[in-house]
Amino acid sequence: MPAPRKYPNELRERAIRLVAEAREQDPGLSLNAAVVRVGQRVGIVPDTLRGWCRQGEVDAGKRPGTTTSDAARIKQLEHENRELKRANEILLAAFLVLRAGARPAFALVVGFVDEVRERFGVEPVCRVLSEHGVQIAANSYYAHKSRRPSARAVRDERVLAEIQRVHADENLGRGLYGIRKVHATLAREGGVDGEPVSRRQVERLMRAAGLRGARRGRGFTTTKPDPTAARPPDLVGRDFSAPAPNRLWLVDFTYVPTWAGMAFTAFVSDAYSRRIVGWRTASSMPTSLPLDALEMALWTRHREGVTDQQGRLEGLVHHSDAGSQYTSIRYSDRLHDAGAVASIGTVGDSYDNAQAESLIGLYKLECVRRDGPWRGVDDLELATLSWVHWFNQHRLHGALGYVPPIEYEQAYYRQNHCQNVCENDPSMNPQPQPRTGELTSH
Repeated sequence: MPAPRKYPNELRERAIRLVAEAREQDPGLSLNAAVVRVGQRVGIVPDTLRGWCRQGEVDAGKRPGTTTSDAARIKQLEHENRELKRANEILLAAFLVLRAGARPAFALVVGFVDEVRERFGVEPVCRVLSEHGVQIAANSYYAHKSRRPSARAVRDERVLAEIQRVHADENLGRGLYGIRKVHATLAREGGVDGEPVSRRQVERLMRAAGLRGARRGRGFTTTKPDPTAARPPDLVGRDFSAPAPNRLWLVDFTYVPTWAGMAFTAFVSDAYSRRIVGWRTASSMPTSLPLDALEMALWTRHREGVTDQQGRLEGLVHHSDAGSQYTSIRYSDRLHDAGAVASIGTVGDSYDNAQAESLIGLYKLECVRRDGPWRGVDDLELATLSWVHWFNQHRLHGALGYVPPIEYEQAYYRQNHCQNVCENDPSMNPQPQPRTGELTSH
């Protein structure tokens, strides 16, 4: 018959006493022999009884070793030490919850428990948090996990998926859009599931998901004026508004470091629509760099049919900084042939060409810094081509009412075309409606 797994305390004390009495009656009897004799009589395994007897001698001070009370105390201290270490690890992991204030959001606490439950367990985590001011019970956690998500949570999940799509789409946000432009894009698409999305909801969900728009860093200019060249006057006066396309063009260029050396990119933009109508990337910055960008801009407008037969844009104001490339004879002659009037701001004052400088800043932020570094001019040119296409066709501009530049121009041409048709064809003009009681002629 196998021995029971646990002996009563009375049986244990009686067996130890019988062993001691047997050895007293027979001084030549060894401990092992006494244990075997008594164990067979009381039904205790000899090895178990031997251990009890030796531990009793330790407790009585007859044998060196750890007493029963000391062993229990050590076990208790080890348990407390393990609990303290676990509590410290839980508190270290819960710094985001603890720094949220006296009453952090319940969803935040539940999310933390989800993260660490495999390491520490639910009950220990809830107990430690409750001891340090974050009241949450294990039953509350389990009830929350078993509860169906609310209508707001379901809506937030759906809206967040659309926000992440817009933010990451290469044709929309490209990882650059912030709260304003993501909200404007969703509004242009008709909201989410046919329902509008508020700006505050977009802000809250983007902040919770860690999504943010790109921010500009510090910039600088590369303007090198020619003191001997004649400089046209400033016809803009820091007023970069234009009543229509092709009334004011803003030009500037910047440099981009590559592995093969320095590269330079020049832009020509229309002040009315912010559209980039011409650009050029090269490995140096002679007069031909901005001149090629100007040629592309003139070709773009000629292809769209907004120039005269000679490709001229009469009345166009061409505004630039005081760089020597823009004051050169070759560049000035090309402007004269195109019917444009040159305008140049003061030296060393970026505010006189602020809108062009802003475009350079966007180029550095949304293209150079995002997709770089670059091996050489060819790689930069391909990336600039992609960025310019996205900038003109898809990027939303706050100054334009959150529409892309080309769409803004097309709206202008449609509106003016309708006005011209109505002025040239009287039948297109709406007839005045007769008032109530007035006779009509048919």
